[in-house]
Amino acid sequence: MSFGITKTIPAKRGIEGANALYDGSLSEFEFHMAGKPSKLNVGDYVYTIFQDQLIGRLKVTELIGGAVNPSSGRPRTLIMVACPGERLSAPIPRKGHRGTRYYDGADWPA
Repeated sequence: MSFGITKTIPAKRGIEGANALYDGSLSEFEFHMAGKPSKLNVGDYVYTIFQDQLIGRLKVTELIGGAVNPSSGRPRTLIMVACPGERLSAPIPRKGHRGTRYYDGADWPA
């Protein structure tokens, strides 16, 4: 298993936004997480969910603390990932959510 977090790609980004993480059009991408992650490390993964399906994962390359949410003013951490990531050939059903959840990668195929 490979530890990480799950993040839901917002529907407003569309399938094009989700595909961009895996099609080679991006070299890196920035996710964010409220506060400071207590368990996430460089080398772990961000597993992406789109339309209630786990579609792929991206390796964490850097955690940047000290950022601030522009709407609330609360602290957050920027999570930089390498693109393109690993896309599943067949998505796995997984309920989408707001925010960040830790995930042990149990459903990821070996």
